[in-house]
Amino acid sequence: MTPQPQRALEIELTFDVHGDTPLPDLSGLPGVAVVDGPAHRDLDARYLDVPGFALGRAGYAVRRRTGGPDEGWHIKGPKTADGGRLETHWPLDEAPASAPAGEVTVPDAVADAVAEIAAGDLAPIARIVNDRHAYALRDEVGALVAEFVDDHVVATDEVRGVQTTWREWEFELGPAAPADGARTALFDAVTAAVAAVGGRPAASDSKLARTLGL
Repeated sequence: MTPQPQRALEIELTFDVHGDTPLPDLSGLPGVAVVDGPAHRDLDARYLDVPGFALGRAGYAVRRRTGGPDEGWHIKGPKTADGGRLETHWPLDEAPASAPAGEVTVPDAVADAVAEIAAGDLAPIARIVNDRHAYALRDEVGALVAEFVDDHVVATDEVRGVQTTWREWEFELGPAAPADGARTALFDAVTAAVAAVGGRPAASDSKLARTLGL
């Protein structure tokens, strides 16, 4: 029986930083009482699309990622009006013993979900390997306000055969994140903290977009 997918709305900010940029001071952000971490994660993601990049052109991304607490298959949807993306997640599959090394076998549930968006067989377009250090930002009762991650990325465009490396930071809201005006104040505060150490809003819309030169 195929497990039912989990769905979550991902709302985050992404920043470009140099390799030697010091981490910002996160302890003074509004609503944040404790900063835990870092937790180290080795992430390895294979991204796929149908012919003509129809999924990407429609704002979707499909990946199989190992490592981290949410490893598995993900379909990310287009950005909403508030900048969030609906992410659908299936548990990590096990490749058949007969599958060649490095081959990506798409589970039926993922293929069926993709077929509702765009026609065609999925094929790998990019691989993104990420050395991540994650910090949990918690409120006074220990609930997760946001997660801040420091990413060192090695990305390969598997269509063009081009490899790039960079460092970036992500700030993703958690279950205890504030809403409305308080959320805006939190985003403004973290953007100011990042700017204070030399970071800036990311030029690319996503890691995949940057990998593909978009």
